[in-house]
Amino acid sequence: MRLHQLKLDFIPEQDRLLLRVSTDNQLEMRLWLTRRALRLLWPLLVQMVRSSPEVVLQTNPQARDALVGMQHQQALSQANFAAPFEEAPRAMPLGAEPVLVVRIRTDKDARGNLVLGLLPQQGQGIHLTLDNTLLHSLCKLLQNAVAKTDWDIVLELPTMLVRAEGDEAAAPKTVN
Repeated sequence: MRLHQLKLDFIPEQDRLLLRVSTDNQLEMRLWLTRRALRLLWPLLVQMVRSSPEVVLQTNPQARDALVGMQHQQALSQANFAAPFEEAPRAMPLGAEPVLVVRIRTDKDARGNLVLGLLPQQGQGIHLTLDNTLLHSLCKLLQNAVAKTDWDIVLELPTMLVRAEGDEAAAPKTVN
């Protein structure tokens, strides 16, 4: 089974993020992400982003951060955020009610692909195999959803700050 679409929304009444995952064989899994779960998840996603072989090879921290930023932009340019989530009848193997994510695991599969496990306290959760585009897209979806909350959380990826032309305030200063 292959991932078809992801949708992430803030549900104010629940004060949670609702993650909907649909597959190409007409399955849908729904998961609740709380503020606590997000605080556990985000550092793991940043660690996964930084684990890219190209990034790891860089010895300079600024070069690593710049490369993460470039990979993020490249991955997002390949993602399709314009297509609406397809509201189709689907089987729900985890049930119609969203599963509360309590445990988060990261791993690699036999091919070396990153795998993210979003799991309840007991029972079944989901394991997402993340290529670079999906990893960065998930980061972007989380950033957008969290921006709509009142959680006072800012999700940032390590990137070099690029100053706008003529922005002298952001320019590095040299003191002799």
